[in-house]
Amino acid sequence: MLKLLDQLLDRCLARCLLCGTGEEIRAGICAPCQGDLPSIQHACARCALPLKNASDRACPRCLQQPPPQSRSYVCWNYAYPVAQLVQRFKYRRDFAAGRTLAELAAEQIGRKLHSSERPDLLIPVPLHWRKQLTRGYNQAQLIADILGKHWQIPVDGRALRKVTHTGSQQQLRRSQRLKNLARSFAASPAVEGMHIGLVDDVITTGATVEAATQSLLHSGAVRVSTYALARTP
Repeated sequence: MLKLLDQLLDRCLARCLLCGTGEEIRAGICAPCQGDLPSIQHACARCALPLKNASDRACPRCLQQPPPQSRSYVCWNYAYPVAQLVQRFKYRRDFAAGRTLAELAAEQIGRKLHSSERPDLLIPVPLHWRKQLTRGYNQAQLIADILGKHWQIPVDGRALRKVTHTGSQQQLRRSQRLKNLARSFAASPAVEGMHIGLVDDVITTGATVEAATQSLLHSGAVRVSTYALARTP
C-alpha cells in the first residue's frame, strides 16, 4: 500500500494539491499553502485540545478527570483546508491528500519526540470489519504506516480490533460516544509492557481514543500516547 501511495504522491508533486501552482512543492503542497494550514500553537498535553493560554498544560476537563492516554500529539485544527483534505482522503479515496498530511505530520510531530517519548509500537485505531469492507481501507492504518516509516517504529494493525459495530458517531455528544464505545475494542496480549502509539486521523471528542486506550492498558500496555492529524475545538 505504501508503494501505491508513493506513486500517487509522485504524480501530484508537480502541482500543489490546494492551489495548483508548481513552485516550492513539498509533500504535495506549496510553501505558501503550508503556511496557511491551521496549525495548533498550544494544546492540552493529555487530549490535544487547543488552549488559549500558553502557560496552561492541561484543559479544564483533563484537570478534573485525566484521560487514560498519557500524551496526545496533533498538528492542526480541523478547519479549512485540513478538514477538506481529510474528507477527501477518508471518503473519496484521495490517497494523495492523506499521504501529504501524514508526511507533514510525521515531520512536525517527529521534531517533538524525544527518545524517552518514542513509543515501542504504533497501532492504528481500527475500523469494524463491516465499515472497513464498505470503505475498502482504514485511513488510520495508512497514516500509521507513514509515521512508522519516518520514525522507524514498527506498526501492528492487528494488535487492536474493533469488536462492536457502533455506526456513525459524528452527530453524537461525548457522553453518548463514550457509552456506545464502551468495551467496543479488544487488544492483543502482545502489547503487554509496551509504550503504544495510538494513531487516528481526527480527534473529535476524544471518546474513541479513550476507549481504545483503555483496552490497550487493560491488556498490559504500560503507556499509551495518541497521534492524529487534526483536532476539533
